[in-house]
Amino acid sequence: MVKKIIAAFLLLGLIASTAACADPKQTSSASGLSGKVIVDGSGTVFPLMAHIAEQYMTSEQPDVDVQVGRAGSSAGFKKFIPGETDFSDASRKIKAEEIAQLADKGLVFGEDVYEFKLALDGLTFVINKENDWAAAMTRDEIVSAFLSGTYHAEDNVLWSDIRAGWPSEPVQFYGPNENHGTYEFFYENILEKKDLVKTVNLQQEYATLVDLVSQDTYAIAFFGFGYYVSNQDKLTAVSVDFGAGPVAPTLETIGETLPYAGFTRPVFTYLNVRYAKEKPQVLDFAKYVVSTEGAAKLAGNNGFAPLPPAEYAAYQDQLNKLG
Repeated sequence: MVKKIIAAFLLLGLIASTAACADPKQTSSASGLSGKVIVDGSGTVFPLMAHIAEQYMTSEQPDVDVQVGRAGSSAGFKKFIPGETDFSDASRKIKAEEIAQLADKGLVFGEDVYEFKLALDGLTFVINKENDWAAAMTRDEIVSAFLSGTYHAEDNVLWSDIRAGWPSEPVQFYGPNENHGTYEFFYENILEKKDLVKTVNLQQEYATLVDLVSQDTYAIAFFGFGYYVSNQDKLTAVSVDFGAGPVAPTLETIGETLPYAGFTRPVFTYLNVRYAKEKPQVLDFAKYVVSTEGAAKLAGNNGFAPLPPAEYAAYQDQLNKLG
């Protein structure tokens, strides 16, 4: 009996020893990573970042809760600057005044805040499926139509004003509102800070824009290529002639040196480096975002053209230096 009791204790000790020596990678709890990662900002970037977060929580760190919002690029920076978020997604570059506001909070851009280019997006103009006349437009026609005062002082623009022979029906203009980097990119880079047509209807939610255009034969709207891809059963994308013939926005044409370059823009995420140093889950998620399993792999699935691998690798090196 004594020998059996001793053998039982030895067996229990062996089991305990084996458990203590188990590979910590075998379970998520043993990895030591938990807690929250807070991301907000661009509605355009939202589908891509949400997909990255979903994959990260599913395959890498199920005990980390990555929360991704879509307040808009400008609204996102208003949360990021005072330290309410770990990441701020943006469909336009951070502005000088926002960098100054970070400095006021003691955050040095480039040291305490990192900028990561995630992918390339194509600004896309969409029309109703019943619109069979404007499937191809020149860049000048699009810009002129959206500019205030081009055709009428009151900006009641008709499709026939844009091109003779088109319907003598009012154009219904739609787009994202001022909270969104897409609006700012269009206003600042394409319209060169000239006033939009007075009749434009600006919305906070991209889903609302999709619904409005899909229900209005005479509508035209602009937003990121990804939202068109996910709603192409409801909308038609306008092919744009930049001078060498109409070019449809596609993953093969969107790029800074490709045929759709005239309406191509990078999209970004910004990292609070201090939080990355303080919270291991924030740094770990940042590394995943710019890894081969993150934006590089998932960009195309969400309507973005991925960057060259060397750019993501450079971001990885930058983050590896943090720990």
